[in-house]
Amino acid sequence: MEGIKFNQVGIAFKGSGSYVPDQILTNQKISQKVDTSDEWIKSRTGISERRIAGFGDNVSEMGYKAALTAIKMANWDIKTIDLIVLATSTPNDLFGSAPSIQAKLGANNAVAFDLTAACSGFLFALITASQFLKGGSFKRAIVIGADQLSSFVDWNDRRSCILFGDGAGALAIEATSEFDNLIGFDMRTDGQRGSFLNLPSKNNEDSIIENIDFLSGGFASIKMNGQEVYKFAVREVPIILEKLFIRNNYSSAEIDWLVLHQANQRILDSVGDRLKIPREKILSNLDKYGNTSAATIPLMMDEAIRNNRIKQNDIIATSGFGAGLSWGAALIKWG
Repeated sequence: MEGIKFNQVGIAFKGSGSYVPDQILTNQKISQKVDTSDEWIKSRTGISERRIAGFGDNVSEMGYKAALTAIKMANWDIKTIDLIVLATSTPNDLFGSAPSIQAKLGANNAVAFDLTAACSGFLFALITASQFLKGGSFKRAIVIGADQLSSFVDWNDRRSCILFGDGAGALAIEATSEFDNLIGFDMRTDGQRGSFLNLPSKNNEDSIIENIDFLSGGFASIKMNGQEVYKFAVREVPIILEKLFIRNNYSSAEIDWLVLHQANQRILDSVGDRLKIPREKILSNLDKYGNTSAATIPLMMDEAIRNNRIKQNDIIATSGFGAGLSWGAALIKWG
């Protein structure tokens, strides 16, 4: 949309989509690999199974399939899409996987780029894309969250390997001059606590020629201090959501749905209790997919939209939180 400015004040949500790999890794199957049990995992996390990307899946492919279903729901001509933002920490190309999604879609008029903020990534990407639309330069955007954490899990670590799965979700958003369904948002980062959850580089020391050293590229497995991450989430997420409610003149009683990053069922329940939001309003599909990082929020939203739980004009409070440490919240009206 070169040089064109639109008279825009807000965004509308037009479609949702998701994709998960076919391979299902149940708790029982994990117990064949490490010393654990279905009862132990479910009682501590709420997870029963997770999806694992096979040889034919990667972030670009999963993100493309999720985006395509969102576009179909929105009933858009793909050529009218201006922006594609992919939230991922596990791209299949470190230079960026969003451009390959753009190519797969045939969205030739869209600019596409990756955004990395781990489990907060989708929410940060949604807010980022919304500001481009509100700024008047773009009209339509696809926001994707996709991660393939199975590639970076230590499958011999019984504390962490039970938590993660693979998948993708997407939302189609459109600029409008009539209203703004992104009611409010907030984002935070505390790098001082970043060591609680990270995926560090693992480099081998080598030499190019004599006296010219370098570090070869590579990554270690996911490292997590589960206790500290849990304490961080149950403290910070209610605070940021409460402040968001106050700033936008909402009360928790006016919230139709609470959609949190799907990390641990105990976190979801604790945040809901702190905000006095009934359990029946807390959306969760953690039992089926585990923690899919940037994919969890759009994956949950797409499921709830397609089974008619989330309906037109429903008010949704959402929060992403995780590595960085980073966390954010948004208050949206669906539609």
